[in-house]
Parts: sequence; C-alpha cells; structure tokens
Amino acid sequence: MTAPFDLVVRSRAVFTEGRWREAAVAVRDGIVVLLAEYEEEIPAHVEVVLPEGQVLMPGVVDSHVHVNEPGRTEWEGFTTGTRAAAAGGVTTIVDMPLNSIPPTTTVEGLDVKRAAAEPQASVDVGFWGGAIPSSLGSLRPLWERGVFGFKAFLSPSGVDEFPHLTTDQLNAALDEIAGFGGLLIVHAEDPDVLDRSGASESSTHYLDFVASRPDLAEEDAIAHVIAGVRRSGARAHVLHLSSARALDQIRAAKAEGLPITVETCPHYLSFAAGEIPDGATQFKCCPPIRDEGNRDLLWEALVDGTIDLVASDHSPSTAELKFSSGGDFLEAWGGISGLQVSLPAVWTAARDRGIPLERVIGWMCEGPAALTGLTGSKGSIEPGAAADLVAFAPEESFTVHASELEHRNKVSAFDGRELHGVVHTTWLAGAPVYSLAPAGDAVFAAPSGRLLERTGDRHGL
Repeated sequence: MTAPFDLVVRSRAVFTEGRWREAAVAVRDGIVVLLAEYEEEIPAHVEVVLPEGQVLMPGVVDSHVHVNEPGRTEWEGFTTGTRAAAAGGVTTIVDMPLNSIPPTTTVEGLDVKRAAAEPQASVDVGFWGGAIPSSLGSLRPLWERGVFGFKAFLSPSGVDEFPHLTTDQLNAALDEIAGFGGLLIVHAEDPDVLDRSGASESSTHYLDFVASRPDLAEEDAIAHVIAGVRRSGARAHVLHLSSARALDQIRAAKAEGLPITVETCPHYLSFAAGEIPDGATQFKCCPPIRDEGNRDLLWEALVDGTIDLVASDHSPSTAELKFSSGGDFLEAWGGISGLQVSLPAVWTAARDRGIPLERVIGWMCEGPAALTGLTGSKGSIEPGAAADLVAFAPEESFTVHASELEHRNKVSAFDGRELHGVVHTTWLAGAPVYSLAPAGDAVFAAPSGRLLERTGDRHGL
C-alpha cells in the first residue's frame, strides 16, 4: 500500500492550471505531489475538507515588503510582519533593503538581515539588495549570495543611509546589472519635478500633498528607466505605479519588446484622493493616491496586462511618526501598512468591478512569483510546487480594525473599511501556520518560515 501522504485538502473549488476544479490536493514533504479527483480515496495522516463557501488558492507572494529589522524594529520586525503576512494569506514575502540599519547594500548587511529573520519568520522570506551610489560597482557579490534583484530610488528615499541615484548613476547600475543578468526595481519619481512642485512645503490638505508629487514626476522618472533599459538591455521593474499618465509610455516600451515590468498597490486600487480627509496622514504614501479617474485607468491597465502584478508596499512606521505632525503631510512618515489586508482589499475592489478572483490570483500570486523567478515553486497549486495553500472565503466580509491587526504598530489606511474575503487557514509547505478559530480568534504555529535565495536566472513575466 502506498505510504500515507502528510496532508490531503479536499475542496469543491481549487485554483490550478488557470481554472477552478473540484480536487483533492495531496502533500508530502512540503510539496504538492498529486491533484486527484475530489472523491478519490487517498491515505493521509491529516485530511481537511473545506466547507462550502471556502476555496483553495495558492499563497500570496508579496514581492514588496518593508520589515525594517534590524535597526528600526520598532517600526515592524520579522515576528510581527510575518505573522501579519500569514494572517492575510501571504506565504512568501521579499523584504526591501531599507529601512533597516544596516541596509541590505552589502553582503555583510544581508548576513545581518538573514540572521535576524531566520528564527522569527512565520512565512518564507527572500531579500532584495540595494543599489545606492556607494554600492555601484559591487552589486555582483550580493547577486551571487541570492538576492532577487536590486532596489533603487530616483528621488530621496526618506532615510539617509539609502540615498537615491542620479540619472547617470541609474544608467551605471543598469549597465552593471545587465552584465550578470540581474534585475533593477525602481522607485520612479523625478527629484527635479518634485523640487519644482513644492514637495518640501508643509500642508494639512491632502490635495496639496498630491499636487506636490505630480504625475509628471513619475512620467519623467519612468522615461529615464525606459531609456536606460533600451540602451543597456537590463531588466527593470517599476515599483508602486500611481500615475495612469505613465501608462502610454509603458505600453509603448512593452510593445517594443523591452524587458520592463510594472506593479501597483492595493491602496492605489482601493482609495481615491477625493475621499481622503485633510490631516489623515495614515493615507500618506509616495507616490500619492490620486483621483478616481486615475484609479479606474490603473484597473484597466491591470486587466489588459500593462500592469503585471500587485504588491502591498507594506511600509510601516511608529504611530508617532505617522501622526505626531498634527496632520502635516510633509512631516508625517510616508508609507501604508497593508500587508495583512492586501488580498481582501484587492479582491473587494475587483469584486465590485465584476473582476473574478482568478485574475486577483494572477496579479498577487503568479505575477510576483514570475518576477522573482519562483514560478513552479511559488504562486500556484501544481505537482512539484511548494504546498503553500490558503483556504479563502471570498464572499465572507469583515470590518478592518487597526487595533486587531498583527502589524507591530496599529495604524492602517484601511481602518474601518468593510472588506470581502476572509482567510481561514494558511498552510506553509503543507503545515498550518495560521488558522481562524470558530470563535474568531487567530491561531499561529511556531515560526517555520525558510529563508529564500534566488536560484539560477529564472526571471521574467
């Protein structure tokens, strides 16, 4: 008789190979081994049958998360950050090279970050390296140590230890990265446009803040990235696209065959500038949340494939940094804590537009896995893939209460918002790391996340 599997999950709706089907998913040694018929008899040590109303989907891959440990652990940290991920159906995060101290711009900095993460991680964690002026010319050692690519800012990052690149330095970074087949991921706002637009002027009015970081800042910076990609042949990814006015040049670059990809974020898809109250600095992020028409165009670009994926850009801080300015958008820290609610937030907005859940899975599971070269291992339910699974109830709703989130600092732009989509169980490599008890209490397993390294050169969307 065949040895029992470690786990079998039966569901009337499993998302696999691009469609929903009734199936029994059998897991051994953390890997999906078999997709069988729903009623098939399969020996297993643990069997789970999902009730009506719950679907089985792959774990979310969030390729844009600021954990901030070490150095600014009071802002987040691997314990709280990865618990928030697990509670939100996120089974893999890729950590940004800032705002930790030291930043992940050297092999030594990466080693410090990995040592901090390893004993605490409730989900799998990979790492981006950083491209700053002082690290140019020495990026290859980080690449060889397994980072998934290199983050660069084209305007001030907000922290002194991670300065931005000039246009000439951007081109030098692209040349260097092209030499070893790497990937540059870019915060694309042009500092000259920001300087001319009053980005250093105080105001409690949200629309003043939006005007201080105009569409043109993104358009010009993205134009520099596209020109650099065309010249160097390097791959580049535009982070957190906010401005729909940049979409035409992105479409043209893709039509030209340039290796450039783009993401947007849950907050740009959920909110509109006109509904954000003055002084509500929990909504501050850079680039900013723009108007309703802009939001509609971002959704259109997701649907037609111009925008490749959605990532949270979870960028937390202490409540003091977020709120002590008296509502001054210049002084408040710019970043939105959205890791735990990213999946339901995007699904809620998609559902309202008649967009099916399978498209959200494409943007939040498959797309980030492809960007990071993890396709076949992460972001899908198929034989040979990691058994990172989520029991998700798409029609159940809940109200976000920031005080109840797992994030270290109980600050959220989604506070008080009703969302559809409840995560009931998150499995990492076939083991439950989060479950929602019948009484509504969150149950977490001991940390079991692994530290991921890029293997080979499999990248691309």
